[in-house]
Amino acid sequence: MRTQNRLDFNDAQAIISAAVKQAEAIGVPMCIAVMDESCNLLGFMRMDGGKVPSITIAIDKCFTATGTRKPTHDLATPSMPGNPVYGLTSAHAGRMVVIAGGLPILVDGEVVGGIGVSSGTPAQDLEVAQAGVDAFTAKYA
Repeated sequence: MRTQNRLDFNDAQAIISAAVKQAEAIGVPMCIAVMDESCNLLGFMRMDGGKVPSITIAIDKCFTATGTRKPTHDLATPSMPGNPVYGLTSAHAGRMVVIAGGLPILVDGEVVGGIGVSSGTPAQDLEVAQAGVDAFTAKYA
C-alpha cells in the first residue's frame, strides 16, 4: 500500500491567492487553476478582466504540468516535428498544452499537484504560476 501526498482545498486557495497577488503586481488579470496529483481540479479563479478563452487554457496547462510532471514550457521543443513527443498536443483531445504557465508542484521531489495560469504573455503566465508555487513551497520548506 502507498501513502500519497496531495494538495487540499486550503493549499489550492493559498496558491491561488499568491498567484493573484503577483498578477495584480504586474497588472495582468489572469485565469488560475490548481489540481491535485491526480489531475482533479481543486480551485480556479478568473480575475476580473481575465480572458474568457484563458479559462480552458489555464485548466489545460495545469492538467499538462500535473499529468506529465513537467513544466509546460519544457515540453515545447520535444513536441516539435521530428522530436520524441511529437504529437503530444493532440493527446487527450487536445488538452496537452506546451506554452509556459503550467508547473507541477512538488514536495520532497514528488508531484502533489500543479498550477496553470493564462491570460498574459507566456513569460507573465509563468511568473504568476511560479509565485503560486513559491508560496506553497515556502509554507512547507
